[in-house]
Amino acid sequence: MRIVILGGYGVFGGRLVRLLADVAELELIVCGRHFFRAQEFCDAYAGAARLRPLQLDARDISKALKEERPDLVVDASGPFQAYGTEPYRVIEACIASGVNYLDFADASDFVFGVSKFDAPAKARGVFVISGVSTCPALTAAVLREMAKTMEIVTVEGGIAPSPFAGIGLNVMRAVVGYAGSPVKLKRAGMTTTGTGLAESRRFTVAVPGRMPLRNIHFSLVDVPDLQLLPREHPALTDIWMGAGPVPEILLRVLNVLARARATFRLPALTPFSRLFFAVLNTMRFGEHRGGMFIRATGTADGNRIEQSWHLLAEGDDGPYIPSMAIEAVIRKWLGGDKPSAGARSSVQTLELSDYDKLFSGRNIFTGLRREDPGLPLYRQILGSAFSDLPPQVQQLHDRASERRWSGFARTRRGSGFLASVIANFFGFPITANDIPVSVTLAPHQAGELWTRNFDGRIFSSVQSLGSGRNQYLLVESFGWVAFGLALVKQGDRLHFIPRRWTLCGVPMPHFMLPTGTSYETEHDGAFSFNVEITLPFLGLIVGYDGTLAPMHAG
Repeated sequence: MRIVILGGYGVFGGRLVRLLADVAELELIVCGRHFFRAQEFCDAYAGAARLRPLQLDARDISKALKEERPDLVVDASGPFQAYGTEPYRVIEACIASGVNYLDFADASDFVFGVSKFDAPAKARGVFVISGVSTCPALTAAVLREMAKTMEIVTVEGGIAPSPFAGIGLNVMRAVVGYAGSPVKLKRAGMTTTGTGLAESRRFTVAVPGRMPLRNIHFSLVDVPDLQLLPREHPALTDIWMGAGPVPEILLRVLNVLARARATFRLPALTPFSRLFFAVLNTMRFGEHRGGMFIRATGTADGNRIEQSWHLLAEGDDGPYIPSMAIEAVIRKWLGGDKPSAGARSSVQTLELSDYDKLFSGRNIFTGLRREDPGLPLYRQILGSAFSDLPPQVQQLHDRASERRWSGFARTRRGSGFLASVIANFFGFPITANDIPVSVTLAPHQAGELWTRNFDGRIFSSVQSLGSGRNQYLLVESFGWVAFGLALVKQGDRLHFIPRRWTLCGVPMPHFMLPTGTSYETEHDGAFSFNVEITLPFLGLIVGYDGTLAPMHAG
């Protein structure tokens, strides 16, 4: 199969080439305006597919199609928002030459309008599919899965790339270009507009049982989903899609500029594209992790349902996700599943199971949550991961009524003076071996009241479901001090990992956050726990471990 890739040495085109590197049946023609860059890319390539560089401007596409006679053209150049007076010149040339076509287009109007070529594409027996990327191919697949259990009414979603993912200049031109511009969407059942990058929401991406991303600031972006998904789900009344790049300060600067442009009717911010491109690709710090979420509400049998789908991508795997949709189409075609002729968007092109195959073996994890405030606290936070916990850990947490467990523990204190003062202030146990311990869990207006008794030394805390910047975290409060803890399943252990903390409701610096190895598990059929609290500069404050068994049903 011979494939011409426009923008083949760019960000998305280059990643597509690498994703297909193991497919020996492919000849990939890496195209761009600069031959030396295409040659440089091909020289650095290592893989089974054959590569060839070609200097090609999209304006000369018809001539190139006659000379190269490819089976497929992939347009990875863009920005599709700036294709001028002939936005579909590549598509028209492909149809005229009888060549199949895919693109990465993220411009709503461009993708929405491609269906007008449906009849000519069918007449020539070729497929033309636009927007074959995360938005809308993956979002549509997610919502189709959710729609199996409910009629979808509202949708909101967002993508949060890793700060180390890198972004192409053309993508930055597209984003900066629509900052402050009207963005078509649906609200309260009406087709209307929002203001690009001027509207923002916060959300936490949290795959059940895995370390969540930090709570992220997302801003409205102009993606095809906003116009296409309402056609797929007739009951949908509201839709909102955002992007959450980090560092957050850069996005907030764009928010201010977008609002200023909309308010004072200023020219497009496109001249600042190179500046933002340079800054975003220079300010790379923080966790090398990215994510995505889709949250939807709907109805089933007259009941309101809320579901959310989460994706976490660790390290270098995340940046490849936008290119995986086209990878999937090509691999399915090679396997005998060729897309049908016609011109359309990508919303019906892939299923979630297609993505699961692509994610397998990579550090990309997904999970679905069904929000139900009637569930016990830990089930709400852990979602589907709760059922994978050891039986004794499930038994301790799978009730909302009062219960009491008892057993024996080993305790240890930090040796420093300040460590001792802090431990005494909170009532933590003193150093001892094999002492009796009991834990009473009782309903509380905020969640659960945990009262721990270590051989007569008693201290308590309140555990509750996090909200706001603590979304999907377990919040444990000791009077004026509260800690946001991530519940992370690793093997047969449920780990408690501190992510945030506040003093009298005021967020405290992260470098002062208490740490320590704390987890629950099952050992020899008994509930087993290990808790360790250490402070920066002070070391161990307190640690205790032991086993518990239920005293009564409560």
